Amino acid sequence: MDETLVEFIKRTILKIPMTEMMTILKAWNFLSEKQLQTVNFRQRKESLVQDLVLLCEEKRASVHDAALLDIIYTQFHRHQKVWDVFQMSKEPGDDIDLFDMEQFKSSFVKILQRALKNVTVSFRDAEENAVWIRIAWGTQYRKPNQYKPIYVVYYSQTPYAFTSSCQLKSNIPLLGQALTVASKHHKIVKMDLRSRYLDSLKAIVFKQYNRTFETHNSTTPLQERTLELDIHMDSRIIHENRVEKERVQRVTQETFGDYPQPRLEFAQYKLETKFKSDFNGDILAERKEPLRCLIKFSSPHLLEALKALAPAGIADAPLSPLLTCIPNKGMNYFKIRDK
Repeated sequence: MDETLVEFIKRTILKIPMTEMMTILKAWNFLSEKQLQTVNFRQRKESLVQDLVLLCEEKRASVHDAALLDIIYTQFHRHQKVWDVFQMSKEPGDDIDLFDMEQFKSSFVKILQRALKNVTVSFRDAEENAVWIRIAWGTQYRKPNQYKPIYVVYYSQTPYAFTSSCQLKSNIPLLGQALTVASKHHKIVKMDLRSRYLDSLKAIVFKQYNRTFETHNSTTPLQERTLELDIHMDSRIIHENRVEKERVQRVTQETFGDYPQPRLEFAQYKLETKFKSDFNGDILAERKEPLRCLIKFSSPHLLEALKALAPAGIADAPLSPLLTCIPNKGMNYFKIRDK
């Protein structure tokens, strides 16, 4: 192994937390159980990494072996990336082709390597007919940069692919072309949907959030749910409060469902509107360019936060459709213009 590969493997192992080290190395399945038993996992991390690198050298690890370890680490820590969603489509009347994963991989690599001499592409099959793809980009004159790869998760026989943010924006069209051709689609577009939570994005585009995220099923009728009311209140006020709370709970449940929401961290709204005035000669009325405004809602768990607004008395029920339509529309970037 050359020094570059040794350093790549060393850096990859160094970023693995000690508590996950054995789990990830076993998932990697490059070093045998017998080899791992010779390593002292209780020593300092620097020494442990050195021992593991020596074992990799003895077994003559390749760039693809190291890339596979990096994919596994990223699968464990997928929330550290920001994921975009791409949607592909076929031409009307196109036949549905039988999907072959090996053919997809071969075609994908050929398209990239035909356009770019220096590129490293690695694959790892995952659950639900998904494949994780790791691409390290180079140029015509530079070797691939293994420390700034892009990750793609493609679910076979679906029109959706999820990609981590790519610093080399100029390579996105090539990536889109490789995905489209290899998966036998005709067109690809980037959706207005982004999050750190890959499973939530998947649940939104596949309309699985009412099943995937469901951890409870409340069957208690609304009128039987306890309402925390002051027992010394006037009975008429208590009745009014109870009716209103039941209405808010019913509307909230109808809007969001009775299950946990997919996890998104923000929703962004860009407003463009022309200034309207009844007064002639108004400076703003003569302005040709529209007025622009950007509003961003953010929270560690935005949809659950929105769901809690009305029951907490912070907002009226129902909430604006612009806030409640996020999962159904599969968007958290909105552009609002005059009709």
